[in-house]
Amino acid sequence: MKIGIIREGKTPPDKRVAFTPANCAFLLETYPELDIKVQRSPIRCFADEDYSNAGVELVDDVSNCDVIFGVKEVKYDMLAEGKTMLFFSHTIKKQPYNRTLLQEILKKKVRLIDYETLTYPNGFRVLGFGRYAGIVGAYNALIAYGKRHRSFELKPANQCEDMKEMGREMKKVELGNAKIIISGGGKVANGAKETLNEAGIRQISIPEFLNEEFDEPVYCNADILDYHEKDGKPPKDFAEFVKDSTVWDNTFIKFLKVADIFISAHFWDNKSAHFFTEQDVKRDDFKTRVIADITCDIKGSVPTTLRPSTIAEPIYGYNRFTGEEAEPYANDSITIMAVDNLPCEVPKDASSGFGQDLIDKIIPLFLENDPDDILGRATIAQDGKLTDRFAYLQDYVDGN
Repeated sequence: MKIGIIREGKTPPDKRVAFTPANCAFLLETYPELDIKVQRSPIRCFADEDYSNAGVELVDDVSNCDVIFGVKEVKYDMLAEGKTMLFFSHTIKKQPYNRTLLQEILKKKVRLIDYETLTYPNGFRVLGFGRYAGIVGAYNALIAYGKRHRSFELKPANQCEDMKEMGREMKKVELGNAKIIISGGGKVANGAKETLNEAGIRQISIPEFLNEEFDEPVYCNADILDYHEKDGKPPKDFAEFVKDSTVWDNTFIKFLKVADIFISAHFWDNKSAHFFTEQDVKRDDFKTRVIADITCDIKGSVPTTLRPSTIAEPIYGYNRFTGEEAEPYANDSITIMAVDNLPCEVPKDASSGFGQDLIDKIIPLFLENDPDDILGRATIAQDGKLTDRFAYLQDYVDGN
């Protein structure tokens, strides 16, 4: 099998890559029958020479490869006719800005496998960049708190060489007795916890967080069952909650009455209740003044998120009383961090972890066997048609 690594064409540039030079070297050693070609690129976090030194052939065109790996959406003129391509297409929710992309994929009879649709039979995703979104999102939350209180400054993650340098930066963190709440229980939340642990912040239980005071910074992690109720009772398990998420009341406001920082790392169904309201933030007992919204659902679960922010300008303010964007550190403002492409801030580490996941979980499905039909179920389009599982996208493709 010939594997191609395509040059990223997204604007602004994304420096991540599906396989690092070290990933490629491991693949070539493990599977001698593989042939790997890397399209030359001036923007990757790894130089072309790093790949050639790892024994990988550099080319200008990977369209003759059997399976082509990218990260973000592929430019129309780089779609390889009749070939299998894997990347985040951002089409399965009928995103308007990518309708033409899916039309071109069908026109060129590309077999599209979206990383987001690679799932186990139980529905859980096989891979993603969630851990790194959590790591950087929590780091940015610390940056925002330090700036708001003028107590410390950290080097932005994207200016650090790697996560090790971020770890050294966090020795500067001074939070006093701040309380931090993390929502969610998946890879994003666990990534956020990694950062807070690295910063030396202690995790405590939910009762301790809600009812006790501390003379040191602490954090708490609350998942779906901890902040949803119906008739005063929580769901007995996750399955009961997802059976109909609309019938549950969200009680997350109890955390925001005692937390100084809120790091949102949860999954949210847009039919579910919001975590708080625009009216809640006007109340005197709404304590939280820094929100790092990693979920970044605009006007969604976290209604103070008015827009995505950028890596260059990650922070803006939300005026508690007008609901409008404002100066981020003013007394009446809540400081908002809502970068929607956080893993791009640590491209080397994120690429390395993602590539290892591909090696462990996806490459064997191509080369050996796929008993759970993971690749088949993840295929959105093939031979110029949508697959049965994604036939619901036909009206989107047709422009209806």
